[in-house]
Amino acid sequence: MKYVLFVCTHNAGRSQMAQAFFERHAPSDIRAESAGQEPARAVWPEVADAMAEVGIDLRDRRPRKLTVEMQLHADWAITLACGATCPYVPTTVEDWDIPDPKGRSVDEVRSIRDAVESRVKDLTEHRLDAIRSDRTAHQQRLERLLPDLVAEFAGVRSDGEIRACADAILSDYQEAPVRSFVMSLAHRRTRDCLSREHCEALAS
Repeated sequence: MKYVLFVCTHNAGRSQMAQAFFERHAPSDIRAESAGQEPARAVWPEVADAMAEVGIDLRDRRPRKLTVEMQLHADWAITLACGATCPYVPTTVEDWDIPDPKGRSVDEVRSIRDAVESRVKDLTEHRLDAIRSDRTAHQQRLERLLPDLVAEFAGVRSDGEIRACADAILSDYQEAPVRSFVMSLAHRRTRDCLSREHCEALAS
């Protein structure tokens, strides 16, 4: 399972549209999430109205706060014209220069909606293989696991063995439908394996 993360400032307009259109157009093995650095209390009404016109109901969606876990577990990220406030996401990142629909006229919001869908369709039609094969996020997660493990097993296991074990165990979670606690689970399993005389992950 791969995850695409859409990020804008308030998660009340563009990123909500993008997530909804991605869910409409993308295959089931790639999921979408969206979030904002400063989430609003609700999706902008003008955005909900414009999306309802194309058969997508956003009225029950709630803007979400961008968390470190979301940033860490995204396999591909799209930022939506947040400029200098765009968060760091340790994976492949695209920036879409699409204006904020908040407070705009109905026709302007429709134009923004259509621009978002066009970009999402381009993503799903031309870059799904790249998303599936990209290992940038995996390598970043691996690098976060290694320092504590290397410090704990220094003199007991070589750096190569520690990396190989952590890499193999972390790879077990590539298809996890929910990424919560993946890092802590991978860390615990790697410690347990390296502590044993015969680490199964190194034998595979």
